[in-house]
Amino acid sequence: MQDEFVYGLVLSGERAGARLNSDEARLWDPADGLLWLHLQYRHQKAKEWITHAGLSKVDSDALLAQDTRPRVVGSEQGLLLSLRGVNLNPGADPQDMVAVRIYADSSRIISTCGRELQSVKDVAELIMSGQGPRSSGEFILAVCERLTDRKVEFIDKLEDRLAELEEKVVTNDVQGLRADIAELRRQTVAVRRYLAPQREAYSRMLSEATTLFNDNDRLKLREVNDKLIRTIEDLDAIRDRANVTQEELLSQQSEQVNKRLYVLALISAIFLPLGFLTGLLGVNIGGIPGAEQPWAFAIFCSMLLVLVGLQMWLFYRHKWL
Repeated sequence: MQDEFVYGLVLSGERAGARLNSDEARLWDPADGLLWLHLQYRHQKAKEWITHAGLSKVDSDALLAQDTRPRVVGSEQGLLLSLRGVNLNPGADPQDMVAVRIYADSSRIISTCGRELQSVKDVAELIMSGQGPRSSGEFILAVCERLTDRKVEFIDKLEDRLAELEEKVVTNDVQGLRADIAELRRQTVAVRRYLAPQREAYSRMLSEATTLFNDNDRLKLREVNDKLIRTIEDLDAIRDRANVTQEELLSQQSEQVNKRLYVLALISAIFLPLGFLTGLLGVNIGGIPGAEQPWAFAIFCSMLLVLVGLQMWLFYRHKWL
């Protein structure tokens, strides 16, 4: 298996489940069964192979496009799909979704990826075990099912993470919480960017007048589409809950700041008259009352204590304390 060939598998016929190398794939005949080739589109040999595969220029360009949004395009020969899957590669962000491009007709399937996609790997393992799809429609359905299931798993993890953040807000454990909520919101935005177009792609696939799908395939594809719609609704709910959680966090932090400022205002109000009196009697000029009396300082401190007590009583009466 050369670098440009990630998978070369026969889906139907006597050799169903068999792996082909590049030379065997070039000699393949439609009578030998349905062929699936999964290529690394960045590899130069893969580009040459797709260019000389007998596809239309639109299909060839779509399979080699570097940046694609989810879409489905019907053609005279078959069906062209561009879909996105959750990135489960080590060290990668799941929301950095991997694009898979698929061209399918009644006799062959050609797909391309720039990075490994677990959903495609799952389908390949099913085929090699003899339990995989046997037609182009079943293959597309299998890929769509696994892409959607991976998204559901990722959204469930986001929901669990949000529940943890909400619990921290309730328990007032806000250390680093703003950054965590911001990261969660970023993830929801990044994932939804591709989920909505993918939903439209599934709907378009259902409406395409193609012979690749039988009635049973269309029924299952409709169920996959419904699951994706529910996933998008769950993602929207997570985004709304994250907004509410962030607002609650900001409200708590604002309330804490207000409490501190309130305490400082009360302290300032208490010491303002005390400061005025001590400043007034602390001037270095003649005529200060009691300057010559040894008991004057004690009487002055007692007056200040009485003044503080009077202020506290007034604050309490006006419910400022």
